[in-house]
Amino acid sequence: MSHDTLPRPTKLREPAPQPTGSPRRRHWTKRANPVAGLGSLIWLVVVLVPIYAMLSASLTRQDQSLTGNPLKPPSDPTLDNYSTVLNSGFGHLLGNTAIAAIAVVGLVLVLAVPLAYVAVRTRNRWSGAAFRLFLLGVAIPAQAVVVPLYLLIAKLGLYDTLPAVILPTAAFAMPVSVLILTGTLRDISEELYEAMALDGASSLRMLFQLVIPLAKGGISTVVIYSALQAWNGFLFPLIFTQSDGPRVLTLGLFNYVSQFGVNVPALLASVVLSGIPIFAVYLVARRSLVSGLMGVGGK
Repeated sequence: MSHDTLPRPTKLREPAPQPTGSPRRRHWTKRANPVAGLGSLIWLVVVLVPIYAMLSASLTRQDQSLTGNPLKPPSDPTLDNYSTVLNSGFGHLLGNTAIAAIAVVGLVLVLAVPLAYVAVRTRNRWSGAAFRLFLLGVAIPAQAVVVPLYLLIAKLGLYDTLPAVILPTAAFAMPVSVLILTGTLRDISEELYEAMALDGASSLRMLFQLVIPLAKGGISTVVIYSALQAWNGFLFPLIFTQSDGPRVLTLGLFNYVSQFGVNVPALLASVVLSGIPIFAVYLVARRSLVSGLMGVGGK
């Protein structure tokens, strides 16, 4: 056989380089979405215009508040409205509201975290039935049980005190808080529980060393949710308190309607001052709040 008739070796093709990222994801990240951008801009305007109008009106003098364009910046801004509010007992209302919010958050965390842990880790029908029964509280409005609550608080001698506001608020914040924490705890890997069990860890040790550190997102969500319930609550302070001693911000703002019935700038100044603390809490924990809410629909 001659050398020319020998078969030539076939040249192997080099594999084509694979894209490092997903083409679909790269396509969507580079593609502009004007509809979504326009919708976001409209939503931003809807949110910011009332806030701007409220801030602008709170800096307006009383004799100029009902004249002119409400969206026009004040020609002669003043802080007298804020001074009027601060000198009318606003500090006392703010202190009572802060105490109620901290107490509600503490009660909810102390009770809801262990309850969610038991609901996730206990594998029997009784725990599941108890969990579903507990969540029925989501469907029960506070207005439906306000009369029995009033009689119960009066029997306990708590009427016209801060605990009369704190205890019902914490109770009605519990169902949603347990639901949020349950969704967060179900995302914790089973292997982590088994590894700690092999090390001889008790259930209490698992709760403090495994569950709580890995559930910071859900816990932050519960903190903000329960604090908002206490900060914005109006029904329980209105029904269960009477004197000025345990009065909170929402009831104080309600009374400002008559006290500052004509002084609109002072009323709006009190609204601005009452919203600053809870808005600051939201700014600090907003990332944890979003991650915790995403865990509600977990496994």
